[in-house]
Amino acid sequence: MPTDVLAGWTAETLGGLTVLTAAAVWSRLRRRRQAPPDNAAPPISAGGGMVRTYTLLGARAADGQPVHLLSSRPGGRVPAWRNGAGAKAERFELTEALLPDSTYAAERVELYRRR
Repeated sequence: MPTDVLAGWTAETLGGLTVLTAAAVWSRLRRRRQAPPDNAAPPISAGGGMVRTYTLLGARAADGQPVHLLSSRPGGRVPAWRNGAGAKAERFELTEALLPDSTYAAERVELYRRR
């Protein structure tokens, strides 16, 4: 009888420890996947709001480099950007999508406008 109790207790304990270990590993992996990358630049605080750097997708500066826009506005806002003095202003929607270079994406609104 004591061996039956000991054998049952050991199996239940090992099973419980296995479940706890699996849950801890799953939680750690999930948290790591949701965390920003290590090379992400910390947001800058300005006047109570956080300033983010947005990359304007599809827009290039005169030297061919991507255009970056600093903004304290949250995702979903639509600012206008003008490429040069006589150029037409283009509207870009700020998103919450983090790009590999640690900036946030800003997409052209006109590309997705329904006709």
